[in-house]
Amino acid sequence: MGHLRAFEAVARHLNFRAAAEELSLTQSAVSRQIQSLEDEVGASLFLRHTRSVDLTSAGAMLLRSAASALERVDGTVRQIRQSAGRKSVAITTWASFASMWLIPRLEAFQRNHPDIDIRIDATDVAVDLSTADVDMALRYAAPQTVAPGAIRLFGEKLTPVASPWLLQSHPIHRIEDLAGCALIEAGDAHRTRHLEWLSWQRWLEHFAGPEPAPRGRKAGAKPRLNPQRWLYFNYAQQIVQAAIIGQGVALARLPLVAENLASGALVEPLPQARMDSPLVYWLVMAPRSDHRPEVKAFADWLLQQAAATREAIGDVPDPDTVDQID
Repeated sequence: MGHLRAFEAVARHLNFRAAAEELSLTQSAVSRQIQSLEDEVGASLFLRHTRSVDLTSAGAMLLRSAASALERVDGTVRQIRQSAGRKSVAITTWASFASMWLIPRLEAFQRNHPDIDIRIDATDVAVDLSTADVDMALRYAAPQTVAPGAIRLFGEKLTPVASPWLLQSHPIHRIEDLAGCALIEAGDAHRTRHLEWLSWQRWLEHFAGPEPAPRGRKAGAKPRLNPQRWLYFNYAQQIVQAAIIGQGVALARLPLVAENLASGALVEPLPQARMDSPLVYWLVMAPRSDHRPEVKAFADWLLQQAAATREAIGDVPDPDTVDQID
C-alpha cells in the first residue's frame, strides 16, 4: 500500500519532490518505493526527465486502477474504524494551509477531544466531496466559484513581511525602500487565474502613485522597482520560510503569517499598505458527514479558530455571507 500511495502521489504531481512533501517522506525514499514497485510489476512506470517525469503506458494503466483502489480501501478502513467505535474526522485541504494554519492549531482540539482521530489529506487537487473519503474540505477561492453552502472562514489581505534582522540592515519605511532588497513571491502567480493577486506587480500597481509625465507623454505610468534579485517559490510556506531566515521581503498572505507576526519571527514594515485580495478561505462540508457529532465538533472548533484569525487580521466578512453552520 505504501508503494501504491507513493506511485499515485508522483503520478498526480508528475514530480518526485512534490510527492515527497505531500507524503512527509524524503525524495530518495519515494524514489526507492517507485523503483521497488517497478521491479514488482516488471515495467517502468515513469519516463524520468531532468526536472520532471511522465507516465509510461504501463504507469497510466496502473494509475487508473490504483487511484480507485486506494479510495475504496480508505473508505472501507474508515467504515471499520467507525463500526469499531473509533471516531474520526477526515479533512482535505492544500499543503500550505495545512502546515501554516491548521496543524499548528490542532493541539487545542485534540486536547479537548482526545477520542477523535484526525486525518488530513493535503493536496492541491480539489476532490469531489460526494464520493471522496473525506468529511470536509478547506478551500481557497473567489466567492463566485465556491459550491453552494460553503461557509466563509476569513478573507485575505496581502502585506510585505521581512525578518527583524533584515530590517535592521535595510530599514523599510516607504515603498521605494524595497528597491535593493530581494523580493520573494509565488512563482506561478502570473500563470494561474486569480493568483496574480499574490504578485508584487499587482501590489505595486495598487499602492504606487503615477510617475510625473515627461514632456510630450501622458501621465499614469507606474514606477518600477529594481530589486536586488527575485526569489520564486511554488508553496506559501516556502515563501514565508525564506522571509523568516532573511533571504528577502515576501508579499505574504496575512492569515497565514499572523502567528509569525505575533511571535516576532516576521515584521510588517508597511502596515499601512495592506491590500485586500478577492480570494477567500472556505469550509465545505461533505453531504453525508455533517450529521456526525465528531464532524460537527470539529467544524465548530474551526469556526472558532477562524473568528480569532479574522480578529487578528482585521477582517470584516461580507454580511451577506453565511458564517455559521445551520
